[in-house]
Amino acid sequence: MTTSTTDTILVVDDDAVIRAMIEEYFAAQGFAVLAAANAPAARALLVTSRPALVFLDVGLPGEDGLSLARHVREQFDIPIIMVSGASEPLDRIVGLEVGADDYVSKPFELRELLARVKSVLRRYRQGPPAAASDAPHRVRIPGFELDMQSRRVFGQDDSELTLTRMEFDLLQVFIEHPNRVLSRDQLLNLTQNRDWDPYDRSVDIRVARLRRKLEGGPRGPDLIRTVRGVGYMYDPGAR
Repeated sequence: MTTSTTDTILVVDDDAVIRAMIEEYFAAQGFAVLAAANAPAARALLVTSRPALVFLDVGLPGEDGLSLARHVREQFDIPIIMVSGASEPLDRIVGLEVGADDYVSKPFELRELLARVKSVLRRYRQGPPAAASDAPHRVRIPGFELDMQSRRVFGQDDSELTLTRMEFDLLQVFIEHPNRVLSRDQLLNLTQNRDWDPYDRSVDIRVARLRRKLEGGPRGPDLIRTVRGVGYMYDPGAR
């Protein structure tokens, strides 16, 4: 059964067989599909077509997928699913660090890829949960102040701390659950509406990135504590 969506996805892969396979399958599911064999072609399509999602291979010739992912994240508000070979675990980790929303490994099942595409698009469009009418628009944490409406973070000197969408979502979840240990599974469900598996390091990578950014404020490194074997806890009274 096909979907009624008219979303356009951009497939960036130097393998013509994979491009054709994804294009045929997703077209049958109701998607419009654009394809590019390299980064320059993908950059041109991003400007002219503005796809709803980019499916991006790490191992592109010339400019690699990681560099292109950074460009997409800096220039467009478009979700990214990265794909890498099974022998490239480091690339998958770096892909998450540059802002990919999800990743899959080759070889992949087309039905799984479809489910991931739908899930990422749904999460992206839902955005953050609406704040309650009586919730404060400004929230203070040690060293920083968050504007929950504009989703911006400011230091004590009014300088702005740049966070990605996923990092802000993670910080918001921690703030909403102070002094409570949250498992990786809970964090993924609360921020991305998906389950964690033992080989998924995306939560750890994003917590580490968030910690590094919070270190610019006093007592920042102690705000998010690791609870060995369980998960993480936000401690607003950390010293």
